[in-house]
Amino acid sequence: RSSDLTTTIRGLFPGLQVFPALGNHDYWPQDQLPAGDSEIYSAVAEQWRPWLNDEALSTLKKGGFYSQIYKADSKQIPLRIISLNTILYYGPNKVTKNMTDPANQLEWLENILESSRQNNEKVYIIAHVPIGYLPFVENTTAIKTHFNERFVHMFRQYSDIIAGQFYGHTRRDSFMVLLDKKGNPVNSIFVAPAVTPIKGMVQLDGNNPGFRFYQYQPNDYSVLDLWQYYLNLTEANIKKDPNWNLEYIMTKAYGIKDLRPENLYELAKQFTAERSPQFELYYKHYLVSYDYHYNCSGHCKINQVCAVQCVDEASYTKCISGGRP
Repeated sequence: RSSDLTTTIRGLFPGLQVFPALGNHDYWPQDQLPAGDSEIYSAVAEQWRPWLNDEALSTLKKGGFYSQIYKADSKQIPLRIISLNTILYYGPNKVTKNMTDPANQLEWLENILESSRQNNEKVYIIAHVPIGYLPFVENTTAIKTHFNERFVHMFRQYSDIIAGQFYGHTRRDSFMVLLDKKGNPVNSIFVAPAVTPIKGMVQLDGNNPGFRFYQYQPNDYSVLDLWQYYLNLTEANIKKDPNWNLEYIMTKAYGIKDLRPENLYELAKQFTAERSPQFELYYKHYLVSYDYHYNCSGHCKINQVCAVQCVDEASYTKCISGGRP
């Protein structure tokens, strides 16, 4: 429950500034977050009050989203955190099925991004369900396709101020690179694995629990590196002792300088090679080093590679139909 987790974090880290985002399991019926005032939004606003200012709490109560400035140092460029409620665009959400802009969040987002540009701010986008295409199934966006296209258009338009995008939901470890219409990399997108594992009929593979730390450049908030930690469930069950270990440091694992869009894109292009060692390592990390031995080739690899490099419908369709980006 959100209240339990909030209490735990506040108890263990009383001085920590936290910027939360709502997920599709934070409400019952599952996935059905509403597009307006509701008890769930009012409840989480009260729970998160110690972390958020009045302006953020106001929009949180109206639609489950907010933005707030975070300043680590008064001499630094301001960093604005924008926490989106992407459950409003999630396929199983029947409440928002026929709405063109649930809770007016898209209009609000564009206004916030334009204001941030005028005020020389940098922006981090955080949300639960990511933009882009799911890497484990063909031709399926994480949010509804027409909303995905609107987000891609907006994020391209404001890519000069968006320093990073951070999501979850899939429980797997992946990244994407947003390209502009000319094919230039303009945004790094990270999908962090979950502490809760999953194993199902659609996704034949499983995953170990994981959490991570990001390192960023203080001058412009570009993402430099990440440290991914994991729990080997098989080992923990045998030894009856959960032991969290460092799984990888991204720059060292892949031999790249940092996690800026241009470097992630160069890495992603290496995935297309036959028997690419970089892709094999990526797929191992995608499963959070889960001990299920599956060779991701053929359609599996095409789905993965296209999801990393192609966030919009046109480029993804071309990638899938051609068998490679």
